[in-house]
Amino acid sequence: MYTSKITGLGYYVPENVVTNDDLSKLMDTNDAWIQERTGIKERRHIKKGDGNSTSVMAVKASTIALERAKLVPNDIDMIVFATLSPDMYFPGGGVEVQEMMGMRTIPALDVRNQCSGFVYALSVADQFVKTGMYKNILVIGSENHSGGLDFTTRSRSVSVIFGDGAGAAIVSRNESGKGGILSTHLHSEGQHKNELSLKGPSTEHWVPQIIAENPQEDIPYYPVMNGQFVFKHAIVRFAEVIEEGLKANNLEVKDIDMLIPHQANLRISQFIQHKLKLTDDQVFNNIQKFGNTTAASIPIALTEAWEEGKIKEGDLVVLAAFGSGFTWGSVIIRW
Repeated sequence: MYTSKITGLGYYVPENVVTNDDLSKLMDTNDAWIQERTGIKERRHIKKGDGNSTSVMAVKASTIALERAKLVPNDIDMIVFATLSPDMYFPGGGVEVQEMMGMRTIPALDVRNQCSGFVYALSVADQFVKTGMYKNILVIGSENHSGGLDFTTRSRSVSVIFGDGAGAAIVSRNESGKGGILSTHLHSEGQHKNELSLKGPSTEHWVPQIIAENPQEDIPYYPVMNGQFVFKHAIVRFAEVIEEGLKANNLEVKDIDMLIPHQANLRISQFIQHKLKLTDDQVFNNIQKFGNTTAASIPIALTEAWEEGKIKEGDLVVLAAFGSGFTWGSVIIRW
């Protein structure tokens, strides 16, 4: 058995900054209300005509990750693409990235695990590398939320949370034998699937067009969320899966150098930090400026923390996510 290691990271977010004040012009909300409940000050949204989409942003993030890993597209043996907002309902974004980047006929796997998507995708890549089947795998999380949100007062508790963006990581065979992904831990509980869900199509033909063609009062195409219910489950599952990962590697909370939680809500991250008694230097959050980018949130935050020098060789890095499904998971990494 081999071990795997993250050898390159990259992220991309659209240039268009949308502040809480901007949203207050579209719905009955305000900056104080949004910050108090979510911690979010601003987020990035694709602007019509800027050329971005879920797959385009994925390519931009992946190009940076490849350069940092000192690889070219044809060095990649497999793509694992996590998203809930593909450019088309099918096929998924993985094949689009393969085509856009001019890669050879490698496998492209799409992961639909929403907020836990990148953790699930990283786990899949880890297994393929460990078994020796592939040497370099491109793992992506990318989301175009803004194309499918209801920017009216009716959905203000959901629409203010989400942003657009992409993050990517190269998972490679660990030739040095030092560090790498120690373990991954995945879970699901489908009985709560309706508490955070969207029962509709994709961003290519989205809600405004659908409603215009077929007006109706009961709209199943916008996301819905039972916020308090999700929060109560998230804080339990986050702590459980972090501790599960540490225990599997004979580690303790005090050994964590950097925890990067899925950026769902700053209040959830702060609750977990307090529960685990971690300092501000041990937890990285950037939801304040990017919002919740779902599958992209962990790779964006991981890349940013690394770029800022907050993750160094030898550090114990823990990734943890919880989201729709419910699904949740963790990744334990010796950097």
